[in-house]
Amino acid sequence: MRIAAVQLRVSDLEPPPTRLEAARQAVRAEAARGAELVVLPEMWLPGFFAFDDYPRVAEPLDGPTATGLSKLAAECGVHLCAGSLVERSTEGSRRLHNTTTVFGPDGALLAAYRKIHLYGYGSREQELLTPGRDVLTCEIAGVRVGLSTCYDLRFPELYRAAAAEDAELFVVVAGWPFPRVDAWRCLARARAIENQAALVGCNAAGRQGSGVFAGASVAFNAWGTPLGELDDRPGILRVEIEPDDIRAARAEFPALRDRVL
Repeated sequence: MRIAAVQLRVSDLEPPPTRLEAARQAVRAEAARGAELVVLPEMWLPGFFAFDDYPRVAEPLDGPTATGLSKLAAECGVHLCAGSLVERSTEGSRRLHNTTTVFGPDGALLAAYRKIHLYGYGSREQELLTPGRDVLTCEIAGVRVGLSTCYDLRFPELYRAAAAEDAELFVVVAGWPFPRVDAWRCLARARAIENQAALVGCNAAGRQGSGVFAGASVAFNAWGTPLGELDDRPGILRVEIEPDDIRAARAEFPALRDRVL
């Protein structure tokens, strides 16, 4: 599977429509290069740190942003993990969620994962948003993919639960801040190693308010071997994941069978 992680710049220096156009151009370009899955970061359109804007920009999953990204996936004939947006639930509660969407090459919505672990530590995510409850996997080009978002990376139980649902690849969309970039690398690699799964982490770059995004989008194979990493500037991380290699690693060293707890 050929994967392109688009490390977008999220900055106060440019308005969201500029980011939207940059994302569109990147998805089209990577699809033309042969990517089967294109991944965007967490909250890349409003920017994770734009907390005051969350209620204003929130949309249902049939709103204009998700609908436009669905059409983009269909136009390009590519699987698109469209990063996350502020979802306004259409349920009676009208709650807001940090929701990652995946669209198929025909534009169909394949998955909508609501971030389970909301970030505290001086952010307003826990104040403004409602956490999801469901571990979510979906099938992309014959590979079972487990979805997660940024702070989720610190909670290994989520990834173990996805592995129990036969996830072979983890996709992490993030707005991970610079001061803890070493933790980002370490945790991403650990999640791959302990679950014998490939992992692609797509982070944002740039400065928004007092927050600085780390960039450093990463990929690891099922042995935890690095497949690539970006620096802190906008860019594209292109990797190829071979599902048979994941399955061979699990067969050669069947550690998952030995789990007790």
